[in-house]
Amino acid sequence: MDVIDLLMSRRSIRKFTEEKVNDPTVELILKSAMYAPSAGNQQPWHFIVLRDKETFQKIQEFHPYSKMLLLANLAVLVCGDTSLETHQGYWPMDCSAATENILIAVHGLGLGAVWLGIYPRIERQEGMRKILNLPVHINPFSLIAIGYTVEKKKVPERFKTDRIHFEKW
Repeated sequence: MDVIDLLMSRRSIRKFTEEKVNDPTVELILKSAMYAPSAGNQQPWHFIVLRDKETFQKIQEFHPYSKMLLLANLAVLVCGDTSLETHQGYWPMDCSAATENILIAVHGLGLGAVWLGIYPRIERQEGMRKILNLPVHINPFSLIAIGYTVEKKKVPERFKTDRIHFEKW
């Protein structure tokens, strides 16, 4: 699949098979995340690999849109580390780029994934901080449920020429 087809056909997947994502695949996904662009190449991220169903169950208590975790056997929490910031305030954008790289890599590897927003919701950040014992300088940003997909979704038309402006508004 070429890169344009890959980008346009990626969909949010919420239903997964029971097949486990193997460790070499997880490492490749994380390596892809670490090749994301970041402000001044600061790379202020950390990644927590989650597989424990009890942890997934605890996330349900504070994240109302996380039911698909119970169907996944893998999730990755993308975190921003403010102690690694050399360009203050850019960690959310850097973590967004890493999250998107994960989603694209997962799709390219034939798996499915969905981005669960953690940041900027305080209750979700605090919930993740509590159950994973995160230090104060580590900010949970996004949680990505990953697995082998059961779903096949159609690609909707999203190109809207009325959203394009040249030179001025």
